[in-house]
Amino acid sequence: MAAVEIVSFGYLHDAPPVAHLTIDLRHHFRDPHVSPELRYMTAADEPVRTAVLNTSGITALVDATATAVTAFAAGPSAGTVTVADGCAGGRHRAPTFAAALAARLRADGHEVTVSHRDMARPVVQR
Repeated sequence: MAAVEIVSFGYLHDAPPVAHLTIDLRHHFRDPHVSPELRYMTAADEPVRTAVLNTSGITALVDATATAVTAFAAGPSAGTVTVADGCAGGRHRAPTFAAALAARLRADGHEVTVSHRDMARPVVQR
């Protein structure tokens, strides 16, 4: 199976990384930032992961993205398939989605690396 690189990021910090697939999580999925008790947490915290993964549509998007990655990997060009997934600040939705996608892809036999470009940055005040 092909190697896959997943990069989570926040649109409010910088431009999206260059990728074969870019997933924008900003407008269609619940933002933990709006909950004061979750705002200063990150995807490293279980309550954030639970809130994001219990949002309707996330599991279907993980599955659809995994299918798209497999299609890219089946193409004639060998090499790493890069997926960038972003939310507003890069602390909640994007890294949670990245971890879920990585788990799914590993179960499918892909070699996966994950990095979180903006998860350690300060909370964006908005």
